[in-house]
Amino acid sequence: MPGPRDDPRVSTKRNRAITLMSLGHACVDVYQGAVAALVPYFVAERAYSHAAASGVVLAASLLSSVVQPLFGALSDRWAMPWLLPLSALTGGAGVALSGVMDSYALTLAVVAVSGIGVAAYHPEAARAARDAAHGSHTAMGWFSLGGNVGFALAPLLVAAVVATGGLGASPLLVVPAVVGAALCAAAVRSAGGRGAVAGQGAGTGPDDWASFLRLSGAIVCRSVVFVVLSAFVSLYVRERTGGGDVAGTVALCVLYAGGAVGTVAGGRLADRYGRLTVVRHAYVLTVLAVAGVVLVPGPAVHLFVALTSAGLYVPFSLHITLGQDYLPRRTGTASGVTLGLTVSVGGLAAPLIGALADATSLRTALVPLVVLPALGRLLLCGLREPAPPGQGAPTPGSSGGRPRAKSV
Repeated sequence: MPGPRDDPRVSTKRNRAITLMSLGHACVDVYQGAVAALVPYFVAERAYSHAAASGVVLAASLLSSVVQPLFGALSDRWAMPWLLPLSALTGGAGVALSGVMDSYALTLAVVAVSGIGVAAYHPEAARAARDAAHGSHTAMGWFSLGGNVGFALAPLLVAAVVATGGLGASPLLVVPAVVGAALCAAAVRSAGGRGAVAGQGAGTGPDDWASFLRLSGAIVCRSVVFVVLSAFVSLYVRERTGGGDVAGTVALCVLYAGGAVGTVAGGRLADRYGRLTVVRHAYVLTVLAVAGVVLVPGPAVHLFVALTSAGLYVPFSLHITLGQDYLPRRTGTASGVTLGLTVSVGGLAAPLIGALADATSLRTALVPLVVLPALGRLLLCGLREPAPPGQGAPTPGSSGGRPRAKSV
């Protein structure tokens, strides 16, 4: 007898919920990409140094890194579907106000508010999407794709608004937040409240904190590379190619847009070969690609930016589901850490890289980024594939390759 999962009406309803969540995710993550996209305009209009400009990126991620696991822990205890539209509006309001603040301190403050809004969104959204996906890595890839599309569109949106109207036009950047709030509210209604999309896939196995912490360390390495490149790749490519604003904007779009392909590809590859196998290969690719970005001169740098994007984004949704499966009793906490704390820690490194760039050169400051994905790959050695929700623990001696049973 078919279960509820096999009922076409249930399937259609949940596919609609995943689609709405993905679109809402895109609208929210515009504001993560927008902060980095605004950096060149802060440098041009306000004469910020590299260190000061990277401080804006830090402001967006510092509080976020602390509060996102807190929101994850709260989502493990209470239903908070109302948080999705509210956090979308908060994330957009902070970025929209950043261009009209009179002082550096106020700019940091409103960008920090935006970071809190983004932080509040992700744990509840990731948990709801995972339960709606029924453990399918491909479905989670589509949810993550929404966020990556938002990242990719951010430079174009900022260029369309700020390049034409200056930083004073930044209040127009609130529009995606309004749309995202409406989409999030529609997703909650479509799912019939939290109970239809969350709380059904919680695991009953033991939490594997040792594996979770090693995975988190690898994500931190990935995060530093991504956040620092987000902050500086536009300025760096301008210097390396002499192509001006256009070359820099294209490079940032390539860095973000590659995630649209990489995230979906990562989910499909993981369904076939296993999550850890795909993640490990992605980290190796990132080492080679970042080396190309730093060392290869001229227009070819755009190719290596694209390869870096693939290496960074292929494991993105897999990090989330691996973390949730390592902590089956605390999936909200796992989402808060893998999507929040570990990702936001990258922002802490941005001012250090900025200060080094001011003292030497931007190219010299980016050289340490080559080492980090290699360190992340080492942390992944020896990890085992965790059991997806509803399955038993991995068999003794199992490796991090193909899962014992393919998720559906």
